[in-house]
Amino acid sequence: MKLIDALSILSKSSPFAVSTDRTSESQLTTYKKHIYIQTDIEADFKAKLMQSQPGQIIFLCGSSGDGKSEILTQYKQQWKSKVDFHLDATHSFSPDQTAINTLDERFRESKASGRPLVVGINIGMLGNYAEEGCVEHQDITSAVKAFLNGRRDLIPTNFVFLDFEDYPKFSLSDEGNTSDFALKLIRRITEQSLDNPFFALHQNQVVKHGHDYVTANFLLLGLPSVQQAVIDLLLKARLIKDQFLTARSLLDFLFQLLATDGYLFDNLFSGGDNELLLQIKTFDPSNLHTRKIDEFVLQFGLGVTGQDFSALKAKLKEFGVFELKTAASCLRLAFLLRDDALLGAGFAQAFSDDFSNTLVDQYASIWLLHKNFDGSGKQKKELNTFYKDTLIAAIHRYCNRHAHTLDKDAYFISEYNGFKTAVELEVKPNYGAISENRSHKIGAFYAQLLVDDKPLKPMPISMNLFGLLQRITQGYRPNKHDKNAVLLLDEVIEQIVSVANEKDTLLILKGDKRYKVTNEDHEYFEVSGI
Repeated sequence: MKLIDALSILSKSSPFAVSTDRTSESQLTTYKKHIYIQTDIEADFKAKLMQSQPGQIIFLCGSSGDGKSEILTQYKQQWKSKVDFHLDATHSFSPDQTAINTLDERFRESKASGRPLVVGINIGMLGNYAEEGCVEHQDITSAVKAFLNGRRDLIPTNFVFLDFEDYPKFSLSDEGNTSDFALKLIRRITEQSLDNPFFALHQNQVVKHGHDYVTANFLLLGLPSVQQAVIDLLLKARLIKDQFLTARSLLDFLFQLLATDGYLFDNLFSGGDNELLLQIKTFDPSNLHTRKIDEFVLQFGLGVTGQDFSALKAKLKEFGVFELKTAASCLRLAFLLRDDALLGAGFAQAFSDDFSNTLVDQYASIWLLHKNFDGSGKQKKELNTFYKDTLIAAIHRYCNRHAHTLDKDAYFISEYNGFKTAVELEVKPNYGAISENRSHKIGAFYAQLLVDDKPLKPMPISMNLFGLLQRITQGYRPNKHDKNAVLLLDEVIEQIVSVANEKDTLLILKGDKRYKVTNEDHEYFEVSGI
């Protein structure tokens, strides 16, 4: 067997891609068992299983490919004498049954037997059952609706819901951004230990046949710097492209990196038939244009690459990398090795600033401040910088895009026959709401604003909106490509206008003339020129 054969279990086209109740084992089963990693949701599922009571139903919910069947098949054989299992709620028992009918039957049997029941189910199917489930199971549909509506306090104790969405694949922290799940899996596959069957197979193949793309990629992915660079790209895909990471998509992603006919640094940005690769392709560092990168492309074309580059090529031969045909390949390699103390020294480290994740780091910093806000003076100062210099500044600039001459505290309201109206407002952070509404999901944090001491609705700020706000403060004007972000900005402006309509003082502008109209005690209006 060659290394590529063992790695084939990672592919989404492999029979091992979806766990089933297999009774026979193959030679590849050893490799499949080696990469198995217990996750936090599995540990909680096991605990709930051990505490299960007669008549209780445990729902293991999530999206396709996130690992439900992997967990359920692990425990079905061990617990089948005490607990009933329904592994896939999208299936039916017979051609004349729908999946909903099958669930109805399952629940009927469970109620009759009194045994605990475990159901593996997609969130979409859970929603369908809540609407279409049999009337006799109204207790179940009511519990499902409470779960889907976020009212877990209304769910009776005989129903348990474990949702993969509650166990994020990525974590942001002051120590660094990572994915424990992805990192553990990569290390399990590539760890240089003879206890690792993949590594033992790799070593045997190199000794007998020498290096090929697969063996070279295996060694490259074993480098901590490369592993972290891959995690960083997966995180960018999650934050910028809203691409969720599932166990199945990650396994296939690693297979494509390792086993495709090319070096890992090129495979990573080649796209292909994998949803993660398709998103990461847009982050190809060879498409960046900085002075240093453009200079290298020109030098590579002329064959003048310097001693640092020659030293790197010599070191790479030990890893089975014998050729770098294009400047793009060299830049991708530099991107992966830029933080490697040995291989990255010299050539790769020279591009560190060009490849920095400044926006991701800034977003993570503000996200953490919202998540961990305790009201301290230091945190208030740091948050105030973001609110004042970025969020409020961007809202002000966007609101006043048709009235650029307004002062920083004035907000444009409307225009009538060439006369523009505006009001002066105090917009500031709502620290009380920030401390009371902390989000643990990395897709967005919720900005909280006060306008003249009146709270606005929480504003979800994603990575894309965060970047757009920064660009607006620098003079960028949103266009049709920023549609989703513009909708959020327009909603904030509508709320600001509703507060402005209650003001007693109105600013009127036309050309270089300005007037202030004040409603004095709701008895008369005073008009003055400014």
